[in-house]
Amino acid sequence: MRNNNPGAEGGIMVSGKAVIRNREGLHLKPAARFAREAMKFSSTVTFTVRDVTANAKSILSVLSACVRNGEEIEIVCSGEDEEEALKQLRLAVYEGLGDEKE
Repeated sequence: MRNNNPGAEGGIMVSGKAVIRNREGLHLKPAARFAREAMKFSSTVTFTVRDVTANAKSILSVLSACVRNGEEIEIVCSGEDEEEALKQLRLAVYEGLGDEKE
């Protein structure tokens, strides 16, 4: 979804939703994978769950959001590679962020 509001870099930001499918939610291993994936991009990347907004590039911030199995997060990307960042992060979540398939 494209948002016409200026983002952190003054450009247009994109956002999309993803459901966390990891049995234990975003515990250390999937949180680290999510943050590593976000760090690949120059765009600012955050996500919101419930009323908490977290910096997706910070493992501590991701862990502090306490995301549980089945919760929907909204990923927001703003910057020159925002579209690709959103696509890859949603794919990583869909694929389980490195956790074994249940």
